[in-house]
Amino acid sequence: MRSLSILFFMGALAGCGGAADPQPKPEEEIRSEPQPVMGPERTIMAFGNSLFAGYGVGEENSYPAQLEAALRAQGINAKMINAGISGDTTAAGLQRLAFTLDAQETKPELLLLELGGNDLLRGLSPDQTRANFVAMLEELKSRKIPVLLMGMRAPPNYGPEFQAEFDALYGELAEEYDVGLVPFWLETIYQRPELFQNDRIHPTTEGLSELVVATKDAVVAALPELPEDAGAEASAE
Repeated sequence: MRSLSILFFMGALAGCGGAADPQPKPEEEIRSEPQPVMGPERTIMAFGNSLFAGYGVGEENSYPAQLEAALRAQGINAKMINAGISGDTTAAGLQRLAFTLDAQETKPELLLLELGGNDLLRGLSPDQTRANFVAMLEELKSRKIPVLLMGMRAPPNYGPEFQAEFDALYGELAEEYDVGLVPFWLETIYQRPELFQNDRIHPTTEGLSELVVATKDAVVAALPELPEDAGAEASAE
């Protein structure tokens, strides 16, 4: 199978519990006055599975595409590279990470690492998932590429021990490697079925817009600071 499982998603819905907090409304941000794009180009790679690839909505409406638009509306000269491939596990991501980075003309200033859901579908243990993440984070550390880790959650039907071990690995790895973390990046929409496609797995275009609003600040915070003279140099060019 080339996407996250229905069992995984529905299990996650059942297991997260609690009433949903009031959700941010993308339309409120859309009404705000866009800022002029300024400064040097900031290249961000979105490295993940179908949730980044734009499954069912097209790459033009994918999370990376909408995030680029939102960042540019905020005045950030963002250029997103969509490196999402449907069906990827952490093992598949590890196999292609170095090749994907080597193929870029410009080294990304930030990499959004969104994997793990398909590990559950394929039956990988949390230890295997962790080992694959460690290898990817080591590769990115060696290249001095900052990371924002996009966390996922295990469904409760895998058992409390498995669930606790899987869910904890994102936070533990973020602390160990000193990288940014969105603990569960579907947090703001997982209890809103109207924001998912008919498969109940992949967000709609509107659902992805909600995710952009909810996570954009974390992306901005994870971007490395520019040198003080970078803006002036960009303007001179």
